[in-house]
Amino acid sequence: MSDGSVPRPEELEGGLDDIESVRKRCEKFRELFMALRKEIGTVLVGQNQVVDLTLAALFADGHVLLEGVPGLGKTLLVRTLGATLGLSFSRIQFTPDLMPADITGTTLFVEDPNTGRRSFSFRPGPVFAQLVLADEINRATPKSQSALLEAMQEKSVTVGGLTRPLERPFFVMATQNPIEQEGTYPLPQAQLDRFLLKILVPAAQRDEMNEVLRRTTTGVTSAPRQVLDAGRILAAQKLARQIVVAPHVQDYLIRLVLSTHPGGEHCPKDLAEYIRIGVSPRGAQAIVSAAKIVAMMDGRYAVSFADVKTVAAPALRHRLERSFEAEADGVTTDNIVEELLQRLSIDEERPEGLATDGGGTASSLAKPGVKRLGGVRGKVLDIVGSLRAGGGRR
Repeated sequence: MSDGSVPRPEELEGGLDDIESVRKRCEKFRELFMALRKEIGTVLVGQNQVVDLTLAALFADGHVLLEGVPGLGKTLLVRTLGATLGLSFSRIQFTPDLMPADITGTTLFVEDPNTGRRSFSFRPGPVFAQLVLADEINRATPKSQSALLEAMQEKSVTVGGLTRPLERPFFVMATQNPIEQEGTYPLPQAQLDRFLLKILVPAAQRDEMNEVLRRTTTGVTSAPRQVLDAGRILAAQKLARQIVVAPHVQDYLIRLVLSTHPGGEHCPKDLAEYIRIGVSPRGAQAIVSAAKIVAMMDGRYAVSFADVKTVAAPALRHRLERSFEAEADGVTTDNIVEELLQRLSIDEERPEGLATDGGGTASSLAKPGVKRLGGVRGKVLDIVGSLRAGGGRR
């Protein structure tokens, strides 16, 4: 393993008695993070935000759902992480005929070749690894998808009435293709809620495409080196739990989560029609956990408002259920979260603090080329709006 400038596990451990020691440990974590990101960059071209958010989920002891069209490097990212982290790695290719026992393992009745005695023996499945790639997770049936629920939440697997703990750290990275829907099974909300972050993988830019072609078509190959190990990752996860969240910052993210509940006091009335089901408290926990890592990535030991805004969309986009009106008007969950962040006041003297635009409209959600309201319903509301603006019938 390349130990050059990578901090030792004991350099990340300690309490909160001395602010200076906490600051130094956060600086050590930043060095660790930069070394890891640099090594990943030797294989993966671009996708800096995807890499940063993935590492944030890893150090926050969470799991990640990667969504993007084929060929954007999702699987390559997972394989590169396995090489740089020094963790045991397994890949599960989800297909419609995959069974839960193919994931968790099964108990077999075997015969000892030396003694001839027969006994039951458990053969662990691929979930018994520290880094698990669930490739195209939405192609398996809900029965098989549910085999990961206990492992992701409890870090254990129960087979044949016996619960077996998983080796820590345990990190699941699942991928899914948003284009093809035939022959797929959308993940239920209970499964989606187990993922700390949902990361959208963007297409490569012009300069990135040039570099990809140079590395893949000219014989240039690079193998990533191991930078971390389980001890350093666990120490970083322990340090993250000690990062401070100020009361006014925590109140800000709480109001953000509550503003996703239609009918609640914090939800703008004109946005309530776009939200079917709001975010659960697990969404607030995800924001806090991920925001702490973002602060540590910057060498800080306290979470800021900017940290909360950075992780808000990845932490909430898969936990927020849109209404039919939102789908009909082309309003995405990211549009809703972005609008809520713009309206949410950071003034701690106004805890209710949802600023409005005066007119009570959600016009900023109407992206170029996307109609906010359509059909008869849109025409009726447009007429009502013109009557209100003109003071009566014209």
